[in-house]
Order: sequence, then structure tokens, then C-alpha cells
Amino acid sequence: MKSLIYYISICCLLSLLIACSNNKTENRDNLVFRYNENAAVNSLDPAYAKIRPSIWVCNQLYNGLVQLDDTLGIQPDIAKSWDISPDGKTYTFTLRNDVYFHKNALFGKDSMRTVVAKDFEYSLNRLLDEDIAAPGRWILQNVENFHAVNDTVFEIKLSKTFPAFLGLLTMKYASVVPHEAFDKAGYDFRANPIGTGPFQFKIWEENVKLVLRKNPLYFEKDEKGVQLPYMEAVAITFLPDKQSGFLQFVQGKLDFVSGLDSSYKDEILTPKGELQPKYRKDVKMITGPYLNTEYMGFRLDGADKAVKDKRIRKALNYGFDRNKMILFLRNNMGIGATSGMIPSGLAGFGAKGYDFDLAKARALVADYKKQTGDNNPKIQISTSASYLDITEYLQREWQKIGLNVQVDVNPPSTLTQAISTGKVSFFKASWIADYPDAENYLSLFYSKNFSPGGPNYTHFKNEQVDKLYEAAFLETDDKKRQELYKQMDALLMEEAPVIPLFYDKASRFTRSNVSGLGINPLNLLVLKRVKKD
Repeated sequence: MKSLIYYISICCLLSLLIACSNNKTENRDNLVFRYNENAAVNSLDPAYAKIRPSIWVCNQLYNGLVQLDDTLGIQPDIAKSWDISPDGKTYTFTLRNDVYFHKNALFGKDSMRTVVAKDFEYSLNRLLDEDIAAPGRWILQNVENFHAVNDTVFEIKLSKTFPAFLGLLTMKYASVVPHEAFDKAGYDFRANPIGTGPFQFKIWEENVKLVLRKNPLYFEKDEKGVQLPYMEAVAITFLPDKQSGFLQFVQGKLDFVSGLDSSYKDEILTPKGELQPKYRKDVKMITGPYLNTEYMGFRLDGADKAVKDKRIRKALNYGFDRNKMILFLRNNMGIGATSGMIPSGLAGFGAKGYDFDLAKARALVADYKKQTGDNNPKIQISTSASYLDITEYLQREWQKIGLNVQVDVNPPSTLTQAISTGKVSFFKASWIADYPDAENYLSLFYSKNFSPGGPNYTHFKNEQVDKLYEAAFLETDDKKRQELYKQMDALLMEEAPVIPLFYDKASRFTRSNVSGLGINPLNLLVLKRVKKD
């Protein structure tokens, strides 16, 4: 009987939030933002916000000390200001005193409590707790200690200078949570979260439906002094098939679709990447740089003789037209990666990479054959089915420069493990930034980060790159640090441990009545300023 009553209650609530009203009541559909997730949300606890579906929901439920704007500028959040010591090691945050946790009976008679500095001390200590095994523990790897000075002052001391540290604190791992929810025996925070964000938790039926409601106590206001968020609710469905989700969007049952999938990209976009004429009245497209570099990597200490030779690696870099590949295989949704590993949209971008040069590519291959006596160099690309179209395109282009190229398709999990353990010598990969600093990408080539213990999957080692990388860690001047990044990227392109393919673009499609969604290079979903006409 209890389960029946619970089910009926859920149905009633969803009807109130989503269904169009009859002629006697006000239509509330314009106050509910609806989107579909084709992948599951693993947890609503920010300590486990590792995958994008969970990060998107946690971004509505929680706040941290600082936050990012759409240009990846670091802005105040619960911390209204901060100071950094001259040596770059001590960060002192001054907190707002008007931020409340979402209402909950755990907080006593009035169900309310303000956030204080001790809450951040507790929340960051959770990341360090080995029993919790939070995947976000790594963001504190350069932290020596932290503590609440008083209710409104929080201090973090680093073990060494790390100019990108504030960017790490914008990640959802560093969100503030209340200790009461974990002190209460039997309270399931994973499924009943309490945050401070613009929306608060209402219902979660795993893999079916997730509903958030407007937080009436939210502290942020717009430029006119109007309290955020504008929407009354967020309703998320979980159809696993992307094409089905797109169909729901086309039918007006969803307000938003993120990204392109091969199942519908040609349906909604022209080959040049513009909206198909039939959608231009009802759909808006938003695009922008996405901090994701798609690339091919070489295992430099592997057994494959050909890929260990720099002439072959350079020939492969010269031997295909990146812009042509983006046009025909990605509907122009991307930028040909001719400027190194650091992607467009991130400070440090702009190193000289490789343009298409068929003559140079053929000459390098011919020189390799002449000097080594290997007249039929064989190269095997390891990839997953998702990128088979790209790898087959590369295979055809590289055969034109005199290389015998084979494609080996693996399940994604198998390929990831093989790349980490060095079982493949030439592989398709991508790197999406966790925080807005080029160090994300250059860490892939620091010799102390060799996989499987770190992200240097190519096992590239260069003394000059290491010195520049370590110098950038100590440099507190942003312009000087960015110049060091460019120098590193230029050295990498000369040594060619990778083939940058393209810098991704974030793409979003909304119904024409949606405004205020925006887009950012980390593809974060920010709904507090969204309106529906």
C-alpha cells in the first residue's frame, strides 16, 4: 500500500510540473526545463561527480568557493573575495554570510542553516577520507593543509606553487555539503542530497526520472536584482537511445539536446554545419569551443619500429587534410588541429603544428624507406567503433603516402586499458580538460607522469619539456606561464609524439522559446539564468 501511495504521489507531482494545464488553470510548462540523459547519473554526491551526467545535475544542486563564467573566468561563488600570498602558496577566502543549505529537517526546528567556513573544512576532508574513496581526491594533491579561521574566513595552504589551483576549486568535487547529512545514521545522501544551489532535490527514480525544484533561498540575483533561478523546476528523463531523445526534442517534449550523434547529425545539420531549413523556425543552435582535443598517440617505447621513427610520425601528421576531415565526417563541428595539443578557447593556444602537405609526407616516408631498408612499413591503428569513420579516412589518406595502415577495432574499455598498459603502439584518444588551464594537456607529456601511474600514455620524455613544465608550475604571472605553455607545445609538435586531429566544438540545440542557456568551453550546464517564453 505504501509503495502504491508513493507511486501515485510521484505521478501527481510530475503531472503538476510537466503536463500542460486545462483551460481553467495557468499553463506552467514554460517554468519547467526538460532534457534527456542517455547515460545514467551515478550519484548526486559531489564527491563522486566524475561523469558528465552527474556533473550537470550537481551543478544545479551545489556551490563551491568559486565558479566559472562562460569565458572560463574565475568568479566569486560562496567566497565573495580571496587573497593569494606573494609566494602563491596561501589562499584566504572570505565567505558570504547569506548562503543557506536547502531546507531540511536535519537542521532543526526551522529546517534552515547558513554555510560557514567549517563546512568547507568538512567537505574537503571528505575528499581525503580513504573510506569514502572519492575520485576527486586528486584536486588536493598539492594542498598541505586547510582550516576555518572563523565562520567567514577559510584558508588553504599549498605545498608548492600551483597557479591553476583556483580552477581546480571550480570543479564540483569541491562543493560544500552539510555534516548533518552524514552524521545522521541511515541518511542516504547519495539519493537525497542537500546543497546550496539554485535548484534542490525533489525526486529521483534511477534511470527513469529526476526532478529538481527551485531553491527559494538561493543567494544569487541577476543584474536587475531579481532572484535566481528563473525556472520553477528541472525535469530529466533517461532514454538510453540518443535518436529517441532527439525525436522527443523535435516533437517539443524536450527543451534541449546537447552535442551531435551520428544517428541524427545529418538530419539536423547541413554538410556545412548549419541548421537544416525545416528546423530554423523552431530550433536554435548554440556552438562554441570545447576543451577537448581529439588525437592519435604513439607509444614511443613500444615494439613498433616504424612509429618510433620521427620521420614516420611527421609524415603521418602532414599526410591528411584536417579541415576536409571535419567537413565531411563532422559536419564542420570542430576545428582542424593545426596548432598543437592545447585546444582553441584556452590560454596558451597557438603553437605551430602541421598543415596538409602531401609532398613533405611522401618525402619523409621515402627517406625512411631508403635509410632503413624497410620498403613496406606496416602501421596498426587501435581504435573503438565510435571513431571508425575517422580512422578509416586516415587509413585511406596515409596509404597515398606509401604506408601500409591497418585498423584494429576494440571495445572502449579494452582500448583504454591497452593504451594505459602500453599494449598498443598507435591509438585513437581524446583529452577533455577537467579545469581551465593548459597544464591539463601538457601533463600528458611530462616524464614523471608515465602511465599507468599517470596520463603520459605515449611515454614521451624530453628534458627541455620537463624543465619548461616545472617552470610553469612556479610561474605566477599568467602571461609568462602561457608563453611557457606555447614553448612546450611547439617542442611537442617538433618531436611529434601525437597527431592532433581536431579541437572539438560544443553544440547545443534548444527550442526557439528558450533563452539564457549559453555555452562554455567545459560544456558545463548552467540553468540558473534560463527562461522559456
